[in-house]
Amino acid sequence: MKKAMAARKTSAKAAGGPSPSGMIDGRIKELGDWRGEMLARIRGLIREADPDVVEEWKWRGVPVWEHDGIICTGETYKAVVKLTFARGAALDDPAGLFNSSLDGNVRRAIDIGEGAEINEKALKALIRAAVELNASKKKPAKKRSA
Repeated sequence: MKKAMAARKTSAKAAGGPSPSGMIDGRIKELGDWRGEMLARIRGLIREADPDVVEEWKWRGVPVWEHDGIICTGETYKAVVKLTFARGAALDDPAGLFNSSLDGNVRRAIDIGEGAEINEKALKALIRAAVELNASKKKPAKKRSA
């Protein structure tokens, strides 16, 4: 069973398909409206905040940014671009960016509507804090016995 599951988890890149970054590029182009522009802008801010970020494409079409675990996802809906932080409830948000999924115990999200202003400095600080939180929760490598 585990082998079958592992075979199904083969990435698009390994299967000869487009890379996750290429798939995100495609989504931005496919949207062709303010949502694509906003997703591209958010993506740029994430990359500026964490140059070592890894882009993934999960759950049948969701852009995901990771560094020692998931930082956030970037979902697009008709009225908003939703930036969901996997461990957002554990992050300080002094600028009050989180405005969605506020009742959960773990996640927090930022819904960004058309024409919304982004506090870039605060968003980058939130991204860096999420990276730091992930790094602090990272399990140390197991020591091999001789």
